[in-house]
Amino acid sequence: MSMLDVSRGVCALLPGLQHWLENAYYTVRIVDAASPRERDDRRILLATEIGHATHRDILINVVDGAPSLVAAANGLPARVAFGICDMGFAFALIAELVRPASVPAVGDSGSARLMTLAGRVARSDATVLIQGDTGTGKEGMARFLHAQSGRIAHDFIAVNCAALPETMMEAMLFGHKKGSFTGASNASEGLFLAADGGTLFLDEIAELPLTLQSKLLRALQEGEVLPVGATHPVPVNVRIIAACNRDLAAEVAAGRFREDLYWRLNVMPLELRPLAERPGDVAAIAAAMLLRQQDMGKAGFVWPTADAMDKLSAHNWRGNARELGNVLQRALVLRDGAMIEADDLHLTGAPQPLRVVAPAAAVPVLATAEPIRLRDVAHHSKLEAIRIALRETDGHRAAAARKLGISERTLRYRLAEMRELAAA
Repeated sequence: MSMLDVSRGVCALLPGLQHWLENAYYTVRIVDAASPRERDDRRILLATEIGHATHRDILINVVDGAPSLVAAANGLPARVAFGICDMGFAFALIAELVRPASVPAVGDSGSARLMTLAGRVARSDATVLIQGDTGTGKEGMARFLHAQSGRIAHDFIAVNCAALPETMMEAMLFGHKKGSFTGASNASEGLFLAADGGTLFLDEIAELPLTLQSKLLRALQEGEVLPVGATHPVPVNVRIIAACNRDLAAEVAAGRFREDLYWRLNVMPLELRPLAERPGDVAAIAAAMLLRQQDMGKAGFVWPTADAMDKLSAHNWRGNARELGNVLQRALVLRDGAMIEADDLHLTGAPQPLRVVAPAAAVPVLATAEPIRLRDVAHHSKLEAIRIALRETDGHRAAAARKLGISERTLRYRLAEMRELAAA
């Protein structure tokens, strides 16, 4: 946990702040504002305690008017002013202003417990399997595990297995020798060796073909890789963190994932719950996103109202943090007033079941003098179904793929095909 000092004056004025900070994965130390400190200590102080502040601190002022945030500048600390009705988001904003970059934004007690467990796992060298829906923060958790481990001085390399060209997967992961295949004009060490001494994060691990899964299994078991075209294996010291947005045990049962590799990966399992099941994280993630999406050098920080925060906390967030980011960005652009009101939040309802596409509407382009083939009708119906799924899931590819009952990779292939048809 990160250590954070809070003055006695702040604790007396805002007794709920300490509890929020503890849920945000801080160890809170209550101090006198005038007490001695280490050079790198950060403190949360009252605005009236500015005489004891450094540029790293945060000054708090409880006011009756509109809330405000003034960023640290010119040697002065950041200043946060807010009233009672804006206190919930203000606490999240204060926690975000001091959050280390390697720690995910959290504010839910369950997430704080998971972070504590992850911190213990990070100090080991065990393989970790992170499972959770798209947008629940799997890569952020992987980066946290690396930052808290003894491998922090070495590289963290993230690989999206679904984005690797299938014909080049082996060479990209394990490397290749010069001339080992057509186009291999130079040798390449591969991602495993590039991460030697550090951490290799394999996202969407379920997308690996079965043939490559056996080679990954050997790399994990033996601690060595065999580059394409090589005759001798190369030792490698790398920690593997794998992630999947599907139930990997179900993939094993369906024969799409090797059982022996599953058990090799599932040494330290971590499961990230959907955002709707951890409402305390909504304010924390919203604060992080609003700070990232705004340029306070050009204009003041735009706060959400208490009603807006209530609306965000009550939403089901099928797209998790990615959906939340989209909603906040739209609200910043389309808002009418100085704050983000509840009416500025355009939330998408639960997706409706896919409608049956009428043949006449699905294949208007086939209305020619040539005979219509049944396979063309089926093909265009599939493309129309993809359009409907993307429209009803607000463009979320993962949600659209689940609705259609296909993998994200298959959906990408279909979308590429649709782009080619549109360009023709």
